[in-house]
Amino acid sequence: MKEIVEIIARSLVDNPEQVVVEEKQDEDIVLFELHVAEEDMGKVIGKSGRIAKALRTVVKAAATRENKKVNVEIVS
Repeated sequence: MKEIVEIIARSLVDNPEQVVVEEKQDEDIVLFELHVAEEDMGKVIGKSGRIAKALRTVVKAAATRENKKVNVEIVS
């Protein structure tokens, strides 16, 4: 799932080499922290958070197939 987040994020931004995804285990939830360049933050979030919401939906759908709970945070 980490790869899914990374591939989608790299396709959205102008600086794909600065995309970093960190995976953290928090009790029974897997947390993915997505780091992008400051100037690409708006492209990953989208208007009214639509792109970020879609990214989270795709990752949660993939996690459901593996019976896991996930969360994606976009951090600067």
